[in-house]
Amino acid sequence: MNYENIQFQIADGIATLTLNRPDKLNSFTQAMHLEVRAALDELKADNTVRVLLLTGAGRGFCAGQDLSDRAVEPGAQGVDLGHSVETYYAPLVLALKALPIPVICAVNGVAAGAGANLALACDIVLAAKSASFVEVFCKLGLIPDTGGTWHLPRLVGHARAMGMALLGEKITAEVAEQWGLIWKCVPDEALMEQAMTMARHFSTAPTRGLAFTKQALQVSHAHTLPEQLKLEGEMMRELGYSRDYREGVAAFMAKRTPNFTGE
Repeated sequence: MNYENIQFQIADGIATLTLNRPDKLNSFTQAMHLEVRAALDELKADNTVRVLLLTGAGRGFCAGQDLSDRAVEPGAQGVDLGHSVETYYAPLVLALKALPIPVICAVNGVAAGAGANLALACDIVLAAKSASFVEVFCKLGLIPDTGGTWHLPRLVGHARAMGMALLGEKITAEVAEQWGLIWKCVPDEALMEQAMTMARHFSTAPTRGLAFTKQALQVSHAHTLPEQLKLEGEMMRELGYSRDYREGVAAFMAKRTPNFTGE
């Protein structure tokens, strides 16, 4: 498929999706949403893919919604933003969460509004030192969507989540790392190198076990300890019969590098 608003490629088990509207700080339009959805469908249909790397082109990661793409018509009472969330943003977040592979986000610049929360929906977030995160919704009379109200308190706690959401202040990548909002802040010039190194690591890792790990962590907040222990037992039972577990044990015993296939 020929994409106009994103760049998408698959090579050596790594899918790379780059938001590509740099002149608009990669802000989302309906057209870009549809292309991202098509790329994720393409990814899911390719069983060679074992990791997804998401980033942005130019000087920003994503400035959220392109407001000109859904401007209120003169004389109109407003616009159905719920439709936008339900049709585009919510399915995007759920699709990323449901991927049975690690999702790395390399935040190369400003991540604002839905762009910030899109990054936080990924499994591991690396951010350039010059990057920043801004929950700008409060400045428009809105709430943090794209999963923001779910992820923020879980990542940084109630007090910091409230401050970010109600004040809309810019959070630097260094502070984001200190708060536990992201995995790591790295020098600008090292961002993509470190992100690709991590992607290459995941492309040869035991993918099935990583998928189960994602699932277990995602549901843990809704479970009691006994429920989570039961889930762990069920998952470990299934993984104990996987090829990757047998290969991992064999490689450990033979003191060699394992050859994981994701099976």
